Amino acid sequence: MSATKEITVKKLGILAGGGILPLELAQECTSKGIEIFIVGFEGQTSPELKPLYKHFWTGLGAAGSIIRALKEQNISDLVLAGSIRRPWLSELRPDLKGLEILTRIGMGAFGDNSLLTLLKKELEKEGFTIHGVQKFAENMLAKEGVFSRRKPDKSEWQTIKKGLEVSQIIGSLDIGQSVVVQEGLVLGVEAVEGTDKLISRCAELQKKRKGAILVKTCKPQQDRDLDLPTIGPDTVRKAGEAGFSGIAVQAGAALVLDPQTVAEYADKYNMFVIGVADLP
Repeated sequence: MSATKEITVKKLGILAGGGILPLELAQECTSKGIEIFIVGFEGQTSPELKPLYKHFWTGLGAAGSIIRALKEQNISDLVLAGSIRRPWLSELRPDLKGLEILTRIGMGAFGDNSLLTLLKKELEKEGFTIHGVQKFAENMLAKEGVFSRRKPDKSEWQTIKKGLEVSQIIGSLDIGQSVVVQEGLVLGVEAVEGTDKLISRCAELQKKRKGAILVKTCKPQQDRDLDLPTIGPDTVRKAGEAGFSGIAVQAGAALVLDPQTVAEYADKYNMFVIGVADLP
């Protein structure tokens, strides 16, 4: 998106999940003169956002309250940013509007990537426009090439290719975005546990040879305004501490937060971090 289109949004609501992405996005938007309103979720969103921005904090199921709060702030443009730990239905405690939406979309959709698309449609019915993070922070999109000093060697490239292939397969089945591969052997795929726990789980499964590689790609069917694969300094640090050789993400379809610190951590652990454009 061009800068001209970006500045037409004067007020932006951020439906904020966990991690540092909501904060980094809010800071980027503020630097462009965009007023920010945060919708935070109990047990999900970092509370450090509260003193920094106007906000409304509630449970994930309180759709009616969220919609009212956004309309009271004259918000019509929204971004969904940050990771959401998939809750059990018993944790949602939906209000009447939330229950209406859950009933309409069907409980069977809950927990799938398709749920985000359905929620986007519901918000659009209420008059909101949903944007991708990249509209306001194009600099966060992973670029093709290495972020680190170290580059993958020939054998690591073969492992990356295997990881790209497997991540696209699990993505097409709406399972997850990440896979960990070591010398052609799949150690683990991401499901509901998230990337950090995937890294921890696979650290114990590595053979004492060349370290494993984390590969993250966008699901083939994914709406790219929703839930792009994301890495940041913490991802690299955890992978480095786990003894991984590197991380590969899909260039142009994944977010890299704080790329300078990402590169510093990668170099510290003698890892590579790379954006790959050509998928199998």
